[in-house]
Amino acid sequence: MIYNLFRGKKVLVTGHTGFKGSWLALWLSELGADVCGYSLPPNTDPSHYSAAKISDKLQSECINDIRDRSALTEYIRMIKPDCIFHLAAQPIVRRSYAEPVDTFESNVMGSIYLMDAVRRIDNPCSVVMITSDKCYENTGKHEGYIETDPMGGYDPYSASKGCAELAIAAYRRSFFGVDSGVNIASVRAGNVIGGGDWAEDRIIPDAVRAVVSEKELFIRNPSAIRPWQHVLEPLSGYLLLAAKMLSGDSSKNEGWNFGPVSDSKTAPKTVLEIINMLYNHWHKGNISYDHNSLNLHEAAYLTLSSKKAENLLGWKQQWDITETINRTADWYMKFYNGYDATELSLCDINDYSRNLRY
Repeated sequence: MIYNLFRGKKVLVTGHTGFKGSWLALWLSELGADVCGYSLPPNTDPSHYSAAKISDKLQSECINDIRDRSALTEYIRMIKPDCIFHLAAQPIVRRSYAEPVDTFESNVMGSIYLMDAVRRIDNPCSVVMITSDKCYENTGKHEGYIETDPMGGYDPYSASKGCAELAIAAYRRSFFGVDSGVNIASVRAGNVIGGGDWAEDRIIPDAVRAVVSEKELFIRNPSAIRPWQHVLEPLSGYLLLAAKMLSGDSSKNEGWNFGPVSDSKTAPKTVLEIINMLYNHWHKGNISYDHNSLNLHEAAYLTLSSKKAENLLGWKQQWDITETINRTADWYMKFYNGYDATELSLCDINDYSRNLRY
């Protein structure tokens, strides 16, 4: 199994206190990696990082801002990672309207600070830069966006991710050639869901909060379509890509999509369909429509094509949308019934890994 390449490797996860980062840190720990983290403290209570006791799985961590260039550089210089997964970011679209400067600073300059730190240390390293499906210029097309589509972004968040992609490409071409010892790739995923997300202004956490507080869930855009996928789906792609780069394959130093399958059997789901599936499985939950929220622009339709990853990496989606929703609901239902978050998460990781063929 190619994931065995992580055993004994020093791996840095930035943003390890966030939803995706904490799941990734836990999975890497299970793979035998020496995991280090650099991140702000978790910004929700509860959080997957705290509930699943992620700090117990780490070799070291630095709780700090990705925009602190000197601290970030010194930490990378100190730990000398073999591999970096860069997830630290301001991840909320609607917050970017209220905090545009912070969003661009975190998402663009934070990425640049990390790449420049790697450039300045004499240490071979494979780097996976996580951006977003929203980095593409959204023209409203219903075919999935592919890696060669132009970068763009209407709102500050989306534009910041498009800018980050341009910066990554510039650093890769300018500083990280085949003889540099550094492999660097960027990855774009869909809307990830799964147990342990309590972030603000995300539909699944909002739905969970509504259920446990016995309140109605107010939906802004019931017909909006997103590339929904379980959090383990893109993480498996990030790990596969990083492992291939760790093995010395510099041909993978490009941009990659890891989105859900979208075909005649797996039609993209709307927000309303997703919530109905979640609440039907939970046997709880009431929905209303929010007619009073600020009328901020959000894309109505967004899907990704993962054909490149499927054809060139051998990556494939494991869980369809029904399995994804059911496992997400089960995680929260069991958590609120007293189950241990670490064991719940490891159960999902083990079940997901059982059918992997790479």
